[in-house]
This record gives sequence, structure tokens and C-alpha cells, in this order.
Amino acid sequence: MAENTTEVLVGGVVLAAAIGFAVYGAQVAGLGTGTSDTYPLTASFRSLEGVNVGTDVRLAGVKVGTVTDVELNPETYRADTVVSLRSVTQVPDDSAIIISSEGLLGGNFVEIVPGGSPFYFAAGDEITDTQGAVSLISLLLKFVSGDSQ
Repeated sequence: MAENTTEVLVGGVVLAAAIGFAVYGAQVAGLGTGTSDTYPLTASFRSLEGVNVGTDVRLAGVKVGTVTDVELNPETYRADTVVSLRSVTQVPDDSAIIISSEGLLGGNFVEIVPGGSPFYFAAGDEITDTQGAVSLISLLLKFVSGDSQ
């Protein structure tokens, strides 16, 4: 009988740890948050290399949202992107949005560079000042070949 009690207790501890990890993972991934506390902004990029749905959107290094939709515009051949920002984050309407890298081997993220306007973007507005991803390989090839353009 003591063996069964021990097995049940160990099983309960393992199950509780698994549930704890699942709850923590959902909180870190943002799965538990609703979309009602966010608002969308759109932007069109020449190159969205390394950015997918779910990529972080940061302002001053702090995560303020995520990329929620990416589509290729068949007319302009640009990547039309929708980012969802937290409602408490107000972005000046002369801000820029760029694709930044976390380092040589790090991934890319979307960065908002705030402007100085006293007016803010509203839900659904488009950020027109964009800068796409810079390919490290193309930069190295230009350096090696001596191309000045």
C-alpha cells in the first residue's frame, strides 16, 4: 500500500509541475492575453527578411506589441504588415518603423523609432516611414567585391 501512495504522490507532483510549465509558457508567449487591449497599425516594407507573424515589436528596447499579419502586395511587390500594439502605447504620428537585428547571429525584430509629433497614430493608421531588413550577406559581398554602391 505504501508503494501505491508514493507513486500517486510523485505522479501528482509531476502533473502539478507540468501544469505550472504550461501556464508559464502561455504567459511568456502571450497566449492568455486578449486582443481587446491592442490596436493595429499597418506598414509596407521593401524587405521583411527574418520577420514573421509573432515577431516582437519594440520601442526603446521594450516589447510593445507583435506582428500579426504579413502579406505580399501583388501590385507593389512589398510586404504589407500589420502590427498590434498595446493600447497603453501611444506612438507619435511621425514615427518610423524599421527592421532591426539583435546582433550578428541574433534574429530580427520590428523597432518603432518615435518621432516628436504631439499627435498619435489611431487604430488602423499606416506608418509610411519604413526601413526594411538589411541583408548581412549582401553587405559582406559588396565589401569583398569593392562595390561602392
